[in-house]
Amino acid sequence: MARSILITDIAHFVGGPSARALLAEGASVYGVDASFSDAAARAAFEEKVPGVKTLPMIGPKEAVAAVIEAEGRLDVLINNDAWPAVRGAVDEATDKDMHETFEALVFKSFAMTRAAVPQMKTQQAGKILFLSSAAPLNGIPNYSLYAAARGAANSLALTLAKELAPFNIHVNALAFNFIENPDYFPASLLDNPKSREKILSNIPLGRLGKPEEAAAIVAFLAGPNSDFITGQLIPVAGGWATAR
Repeated sequence: MARSILITDIAHFVGGPSARALLAEGASVYGVDASFSDAAARAAFEEKVPGVKTLPMIGPKEAVAAVIEAEGRLDVLINNDAWPAVRGAVDEATDKDMHETFEALVFKSFAMTRAAVPQMKTQQAGKILFLSSAAPLNGIPNYSLYAAARGAANSLALTLAKELAPFNIHVNALAFNFIENPDYFPASLLDNPKSREKILSNIPLGRLGKPEEAAAIVAFLAGPNSDFITGQLIPVAGGWATAR
């Protein structure tokens, strides 16, 4: 039976590449994204990623219920939260900045996870992935708000892993950085030789990670070969950050 998988913010970050990798393995992949409130954007994504089943912009409970109604179960939830890493001094951050950043990177994934867990407990099986950031692991001046939110998501994943292990629910987080994607490394940065050189100088491996490389790790953690792995925060950042 094909695994049923729900990916959030699927049109951003590494959502698309992850969907392709999982579809190639025969999974049934569903995706939600704020942009899908526009029917044209939703149709365009379905054309871009053949086989994916997109859902209109609905709440966490409704999205989970839609997958369960169609598939009879929910095997994997991938919290692929995306939000701009806006540079700014801590004393310049506004209340609006704080609320929006934590809503996008912490509260939304908490709500999605809360909605998915009852079905996974009933199944006595499930996997939850947080596609997060390595920013909290290494410290980046002037990105305190972004790092704080990502750090909260990382901590949430590690805590849930212990809470949900008795129900055979695996929870892991991937701490990404320096992965090629237009959300965090747009062409305006990479096409400029000086800015590209500056970016690459921070990466011990000397290059950006490919979206397909990130997706392969996602697919592994979403699959049966990772059944003895839970409670891990895994840096995927070319050596820029290491596990502690």
